[in-house]
Amino acid sequence: MAAVEMEELTSGASGRIIPVFKNLRRSVFSYDSFRRSLIFIQSIFLWFLLLLPRQRLSSASQPPSPSSSWPVTEAEVRNQERGRGYSAASSPCGGGIMVIIHGLNEHSGRYAHFARQLTSCNFGVYAMDWIGHGGSDGLHGYVPSLDHVVADTGAFLEKIKSEYPGIPCFLFGHSTGGAVVLKAASYPQIEQMLEGIILTSPALRVKPAHPLVGAVAPLFSMVVPKYQFKGANKRGIPVSRDPAALLAKYSDPLVYTGPMRVRTGHEILRISSYLLRNLKSMTIPFFVLHGTADKVTDPLASQDLYNRAASEFKDIKLYEGFLHDLLFEPEHDEVAQDIIDWMEKRLLTSCNLENVNSQW
Repeated sequence: MAAVEMEELTSGASGRIIPVFKNLRRSVFSYDSFRRSLIFIQSIFLWFLLLLPRQRLSSASQPPSPSSSWPVTEAEVRNQERGRGYSAASSPCGGGIMVIIHGLNEHSGRYAHFARQLTSCNFGVYAMDWIGHGGSDGLHGYVPSLDHVVADTGAFLEKIKSEYPGIPCFLFGHSTGGAVVLKAASYPQIEQMLEGIILTSPALRVKPAHPLVGAVAPLFSMVVPKYQFKGANKRGIPVSRDPAALLAKYSDPLVYTGPMRVRTGHEILRISSYLLRNLKSMTIPFFVLHGTADKVTDPLASQDLYNRAASEFKDIKLYEGFLHDLLFEPEHDEVAQDIIDWMEKRLLTSCNLENVNSQW
């Protein structure tokens, strides 16, 4: 049977997964074609099994468990993860710790400048690389499950809290990392370890270009999970208005610039769908930031999060004309300062509340 050619499909976390089959030709019946047909039928059967009613995961459920925990060091701390520590704050009311979760295809080392700004304001910073990203093990650009990243985030945070008990912690997530952080914070045992979360350009409303793509994505994710859609990320949408920032990003050998892998794309669709169904159940204090000119993720979805979340302490800021990578825009220092100001406001509110409670 002739090979099926598939055109380029995606643009980063935008979810533009557009498989287009060409030159599909019939062939004479053979043992090889019969064997492939059986494999295809079996895959269809497994796909329908996945579509059977399952218990819906709620915010009260347990988060997925990582296979192990690890120390927080500059060296490789787990088979799949790499952690970076910059410093540690010491005063619950005068500073805290931020844990950075990077976005799709990048790595935590890109946030060193942001980390220096944070440490200059008495915030300690820790960061980790996802599986298949940056200095972590795994096939570059391949994420078998974003639930694994959620679980690793929770375990990473738990280890930091054990090292620095009593120090307030914040989780920061960019783009798909923002979706990971939001889902992690939906679990009560993770939420109780956090003072709040910060989301830049979160991937909340990610939809395929055609409904058929969403229907077949689970099947292709099982059959060819590591398959790359050719040319997907090489002609992507601009993510910054700063040419130097773009050059630095795409010349970084730790940044994945190849075509998106099938399973990775499906995982983005899956976590986005979960979050949209559960926005109203979010109670974690949060600050969401988005550029109005972002063409990778939807700024209106961030507005929906702000409007629908049950959180009592929540804020949103939309930057007129800004693109996707807010901390790599020409005004990155302004964005970073807005984040620092929000964390300080949150710490002050929490500290005042604790003082009031201590008087009773």
